Amino acid sequence: MLKPRTALTHVDTLTASLKERLPHHRTDSLRCVAEVILGILQAESTLHRKIALHIDRQATTESITRMVGRVFHDAGLSQQDVQDILLPLLPPGKLTLVMDRTNWKLGQRSCNLLVLGVLIGNIVLPLAWTELDHSGNSHTSARMMLVGKLLKRLPAKRWAVLIADREFIGREWFAFLKWKGIRRCIRIREDTAVDEDEYVRDCFTSLQPGQLQTLFERAWVYGSWMHVVATLSPQGERIVVASDLSVWDTLATYRQRWGIETTFSAMKTRGLNLEQTHMTAPERVGKLFGLLCIALAWMMRVGEEVEAEQPTRLKKHGRPAKSRTRRGYEVLSRAVRWASESFQTLLELLNTPFSAPEADKTQPVRY
Repeated sequence: MLKPRTALTHVDTLTASLKERLPHHRTDSLRCVAEVILGILQAESTLHRKIALHIDRQATTESITRMVGRVFHDAGLSQQDVQDILLPLLPPGKLTLVMDRTNWKLGQRSCNLLVLGVLIGNIVLPLAWTELDHSGNSHTSARMMLVGKLLKRLPAKRWAVLIADREFIGREWFAFLKWKGIRRCIRIREDTAVDEDEYVRDCFTSLQPGQLQTLFERAWVYGSWMHVVATLSPQGERIVVASDLSVWDTLATYRQRWGIETTFSAMKTRGLNLEQTHMTAPERVGKLFGLLCIALAWMMRVGEEVEAEQPTRLKKHGRPAKSRTRRGYEVLSRAVRWASESFQTLLELLNTPFSAPEADKTQPVRY
């Protein structure tokens, strides 16, 4: 049976676009990558057999499934390849970076990824990641290596600040960021010692819901002089953040950390279903994550364009009915599925930098 010409055109067009960014790769390998990316967008799954059902080839489903597996084994893109595609999309000027970790389980096996990305609007676009070979928190050395790798492609002068949660603390880690010239905005634990002789939990005992408190002067935190600011979350949890920013900017900046939770949601259960994969080998999971980053960037970019043309309807509680990324996914998936003539226009957006829109003020405040 003959293949539809329009479906072939979509794969060929995406392959040609990838070839422009990655001229050192063989065209046939990039074609396989293009087929898998389009398959993921249609299947909304990372299961090989489900992706295979959306790849149009003169072959059996089993053969196509094996091809999908080869993309994640030896024919996929490296992290540097993914960066070659994503870095040109970044808006000019200073960028807010966010670090966090995502993990899931397949049976008794744990998959654990340390991720570093740039905040664009209300979502973080991952730029670098490390596959951890253990469960639980990351080690300081892994964080330092991850930041060091990204600094080779994105110099420190482009980093406005690095935001991280209370997992990412420690004297060596704080000293490393200061040495690299990276401003920090990091939540600290309540048992953290400030000025060597007092604990954070004893500094903010009178804190009331909705109130902001700070120490009058910079405090000595993990070997650095930093502002320490505290508030109570709507749930009554004490949030204490140490930063190199001004007192007034510290909490507003830290709230933007929620963007990486939105990213993980879009890449996992509420989006592309990363945790559905049956792969557990770190290097294969890393290659899958790289392709999902490309798909996510494309969804974000399309969503930004759709939002500019037709703003999202707000619900009664004042929040959007759909996120920009979800709207981008729906438009993109529909164009691929039904061989729309708009595909070429949508693909051009993957080569056009983000306009760095402000964070959506209708989103709820989260920590």
